[in-house]
Amino acid sequence: MDKRLTPANARVAALSLQGKVDAETFTAGERRQIGMSIANLWATPERQKRERQLLYGEHVTVFEELNGVAFVQAARDGYVGYVDAITLTDAADMTHRVAVPATHLYRRPDMKQIEHSWLSFGARVRIVSADGAFFETDQGLFIPKPHVRPINAPFADTVTVAQMHFGVPYLWGGNSAQGIDCSGLVQASLLAGNIPCPGDSDLQEKALGSPLEPGTPAERGDLFFWKGHVALAVDGDTLIHANAYHMAVAYEPIAGAVARIEEQGGGPVTAHKRL
Repeated sequence: MDKRLTPANARVAALSLQGKVDAETFTAGERRQIGMSIANLWATPERQKRERQLLYGEHVTVFEELNGVAFVQAARDGYVGYVDAITLTDAADMTHRVAVPATHLYRRPDMKQIEHSWLSFGARVRIVSADGAFFETDQGLFIPKPHVRPINAPFADTVTVAQMHFGVPYLWGGNSAQGIDCSGLVQASLLAGNIPCPGDSDLQEKALGSPLEPGTPAERGDLFFWKGHVALAVDGDTLIHANAYHMAVAYEPIAGAVARIEEQGGGPVTAHKRL
């Protein structure tokens, strides 16, 4: 079992894993959600290595809280890790998601007010009412109407979502408009279209799309994989990807990216896939 997707540690494990793993306690866990703009999902309770990030309003199952750290599994992709317990709040059914690169929450429906907090693309909120140009959330905060869309109204073009992130700084394990990595960009793009998507590029290569023969002309939305990297085709000649070479989400000619990555030691393309 992949440790990234297996909700078990030495002390506790998901009830569904009883008889499959060793643990002192098995539990169904408790449904919670992220209550801060961004929460790092750590590999260990010592919080020294970030695996991924979770966004405001995203749901998790909490299996254990110990010394201010919660052992959780993310609802969006099944990824397992540790978050600061202070980032968690009671779960609610979210109605809308942030549909622009970033937005702000306000204490009153007035753009001239000092903002309360910010939210990244993909963050989720529960709308309870409207007031002029703002929606009110279940937390009594206000968000601009043009900045959100109903969760049941997905983006039709996943590449458009990736392009909205153009210029976002590269951040290993990042999942937000503050910083994002290659697999985070692909996941944000696909989840916005309500297409299930794992969190890491190797998992994405296994789970997404149908493989194409080498030399097949690229089409918009195609995925190109390397060992440890993934990119989206914008058209037949161009990729968009979060990459450490540009340290940002950037466009790059497909042929140039393939040659550069191999020359720099990243190896050849391992798969060209179409959703």
